[in-house]
Amino acid sequence: MRSHDLTPGRTIGVVFDHGDDFFTALADACRAHDIKQGYIPMFIAGLSTAKIVGTCQRLDNPDAPIWTHVDLTNVEALGGGTIAWDDTNQKILPHIHLTAGLKEHSATAHTSHLLDATVQFLTEMLIIEINSPTMRRLPNTDLYDVPQLHLG
Repeated sequence: MRSHDLTPGRTIGVVFDHGDDFFTALADACRAHDIKQGYIPMFIAGLSTAKIVGTCQRLDNPDAPIWTHVDLTNVEALGGGTIAWDDTNQKILPHIHLTAGLKEHSATAHTSHLLDATVQFLTEMLIIEINSPTMRRLPNTDLYDVPQLHLG
């Protein structure tokens, strides 16, 4: 376990527009407000498409991460995550998870790591900027190179 006191900065409200690419709109909002790190305590979203980590295949190693995805359409979603800064590429590295209910399937839900999405009607989000410590996402070579959040 690692922990660190966080010094919050600004709270930014963001409303994505119908048809927006989720991650492009998030990066644009962070660029517009010069946010390089923070957290997203929660967001609500309508998404026409979403790709989340998952599989229907038998897992050879259930302890290893899954790098494949499932495609979802016409979903209502609730999510949250963190934003770290990539010094090398000078861009944010968001880590977003969501629960997405499939509207035409009795709101059957899927929950996992979000890889890609297109906004349908709306996405409303709060971003809490973190002034310190530095938040970085570094691959853990002992855990299949899964990128993990490091504070300070």
